[in-house]
Amino acid sequence: MSTLREVLQAHVDDGGVPGAVGLIARGDRIETAAVGLAHAEGTTPMTRDSIFRWASITKPLTAAAVLMLAEDGVFGLHDPVGPWLPELAHPMVVRTPDSPIDEVVPAHRPITVFDLLSSQAGYGWASDLSLPAIQALFGVQPDGREPRNYPPMDDWLRALAQVPMLAQPGTAWLYDTCSILQGALVTRASGRSLPDFIAERILEPLGMSDTGFTVPEPKRDRLTSYYRRGETGLELADGPDGQWTTPPPFPLGNGGLAGTADDWLRFGRMLLADGVTPDGRKLLSANSVRLMTTDHTTPALRTHGDLFLEGQGWGFGSAIDIAPIDPWNVPGRYGWVGGSGTSAHLIPSTGTVAILLTQVGMDSPVPDSTMRDFWRYTAAFDASA
Repeated sequence: MSTLREVLQAHVDDGGVPGAVGLIARGDRIETAAVGLAHAEGTTPMTRDSIFRWASITKPLTAAAVLMLAEDGVFGLHDPVGPWLPELAHPMVVRTPDSPIDEVVPAHRPITVFDLLSSQAGYGWASDLSLPAIQALFGVQPDGREPRNYPPMDDWLRALAQVPMLAQPGTAWLYDTCSILQGALVTRASGRSLPDFIAERILEPLGMSDTGFTVPEPKRDRLTSYYRRGETGLELADGPDGQWTTPPPFPLGNGGLAGTADDWLRFGRMLLADGVTPDGRKLLSANSVRLMTTDHTTPALRTHGDLFLEGQGWGFGSAIDIAPIDPWNVPGRYGWVGGSGTSAHLIPSTGTVAILLTQVGMDSPVPDSTMRDFWRYTAAFDASA
């Protein structure tokens, strides 16, 4: 059997990625590999503590922050979000998914906290990106891998409120937008910025010292460059002195964090421990962790967004495997992928956490061969334990 290093090195050698960090942990057994270069243009080697733009593997941390406020009694999971997000207190919905954006009806009921957590509020990306309401959303919600393209939160919420929802609350799973709204809810309901709240309630208690919405100058030598695939090969999209050097106008709950593999491991292990840190502090209740890692969808709810799911449902902040389509699809596996080339999952049945960080953007919902080979290796790792 190949080693993790050999699996990842093969993708560096064939030019698929400049470098990668992979980490698989099950109890005391940890296998990790850092291969290739941090910057395609240079000679800096990738290291285990290299910092990557996490993109959508930020989502579960944002969901955890919302659940912490629910446990604090600030709101209930089935409370309307209107008191904190008044821009969305009286949403309009297109009459049918194919309707033009000026054919709208009022929402049948208010958007709730649960709707946001489960990505069923009515806002988000659908499989058919040509639908009029989705085209209108493109005008408000730019690429989350470029956070500086967003206006301040209040301005963004006002703009979003002018876009009709694709579906009535609670009737469709749609991708991504609800995680941004979760971050806005945390900000408004806590009275603190999303970076400050996540730092105080999640990052600091877990010792996730290399994770944040910005990368401070002393750590910037560990921040990898980020690339997109172009016609002539990899093109630099963001360097170490780019978009993560100063606080963003609107910290994005759907993908704004940068951090290391070991930091995400700390978060994943906290979930596996029913919300308890290694030193015995309870960050989340066992019930909240169960809600995060339980599928809240049905086939009917997944109809509009199934392009983004492969044999998966959705919990809070991440997907849940429900169909064993491939060797790595273990029913109950919780986690997600990031459009910057990242992947982070935990498998409750085996206590495994598997993290892959690369720096090449994904332009398709279908994971690339580097990611699939890593998942295949993870399945073999678990089977050999």
